[in-house]
Amino acid sequence: MAVRGTLDLEARRHAIAEVLSREGAVHLQDAARRWKVHPMTIRRDFDHLVSTGMARRVRAGIIALSGDDFAERRHQNAEAKRVIAEKLRGLVGRGDVLALDASTTITAFAERMPDDELTVVTNGLSAFRTLASRPGMRSYLTGGEQDEHNQSLVGSLAVLAVQQFAVDTAFLSAMSVDENFGTSEMTLEQVAFKKAVATVADRCVLGVDSSKLESKARFRSLALPRFDVLVTELDPGDTRLDPYRGHIGLIR
Repeated sequence: MAVRGTLDLEARRHAIAEVLSREGAVHLQDAARRWKVHPMTIRRDFDHLVSTGMARRVRAGIIALSGDDFAERRHQNAEAKRVIAEKLRGLVGRGDVLALDASTTITAFAERMPDDELTVVTNGLSAFRTLASRPGMRSYLTGGEQDEHNQSLVGSLAVLAVQQFAVDTAFLSAMSVDENFGTSEMTLEQVAFKKAVATVADRCVLGVDSSKLESKARFRSLALPRFDVLVTELDPGDTRLDPYRGHIGLIR
């Protein structure tokens, strides 16, 4: 029976993975009915797929992650990222020292950042290329090991580099955001860099589109109270932001 159960488990998870790849998402209750098992069993299957990097949790199930590929993700939710970037502009002061992560959301912000005699440090290759040619701006790229999928530099050198700056505001995004779990990422290297940035910044801003809300990725990163401001493309009064009002001081 144990062998049969193991085979059933592997066959079901393989089948769920195929549906996820084909349809892009799997609903918890639909999967429980389809494979005639308890929803808790499906939750464990989902946990397995999340841990392998194939999926990201959302409220009703999981959605596919077709690799943490920067070029692909850059075009996802592009309008939401544009709105977020415009909101983030209002949080920049003349002469500020800023830290940016390598996310596509914050890269969109870098493309629209005002020319205000800023000093910017980032581990994002794309963000740095965008800022390096801007007049009146001093841009620094951290050292580190290149993460090809994420177009970023990570590791101890990246952490050490950002720790040398007295940062006024850190602009960070996240793979996932949950009201209790906080932000989370797909790699421990990204977690380490973002924690280092948060440590040296006077103010931390979290910019995420609403598709990231109420979901979890593989590794826990920063607790929500560590952020001073949450910026999304939503109207600040949108009820989807209600779970976060007690955790973050300002929502824009």
